[in-house]
Amino acid sequence: MANIFSTQDTRLAAGARILLPAVWLGLIIGISLIEAPLKFTAPGITIPLGLGIGRLVFAAMNWVELVIAVILLWALLKSGVDRAYRSVASGLIGVLIIKVLVIRPLLNRRTDAVLAGVDEGGSALHLFYIAADGLLIVGLIAALILAVRRWVTVRPAVGSAAAGDRVSG
Repeated sequence: MANIFSTQDTRLAAGARILLPAVWLGLIIGISLIEAPLKFTAPGITIPLGLGIGRLVFAAMNWVELVIAVILLWALLKSGVDRAYRSVASGLIGVLIIKVLVIRPLLNRRTDAVLAGVDEGGSALHLFYIAADGLLIVGLIAALILAVRRWVTVRPAVGSAAAGDRVSG
């Protein structure tokens, strides 16, 4: 069994560089783009109830994102990871840190104010969270493309026209 603490690249690390961005992308699409907007259209959901559910769901999502980011960071520390992938993945981790440590606490304060009846809601802060998720979506797609391009190489079949043979009809 390979030593996970080694800096040598392994299939496990290379697979993680593909699988983790795919799972992370699916998580953002499922929660941020599908669940969050639809939640407030459900019958009987009030603003306080929707905010309470949203707080729980996004807190859980952010913990999962952080676990994914830590494992992805491990996969980045392996030798042989190209500079482009390392740059994109590092940017993803940076955006996640800002989203979790800066934007979420500000949104939590707003949610507290709305739930306490001090504020009516409606804030531009949500736009920052949406922008962060937008950056993550674009970055995750880029990371997937880079990782898959490195992992998968297409070779022309022996005897095919692409290999230089003439095609007779």
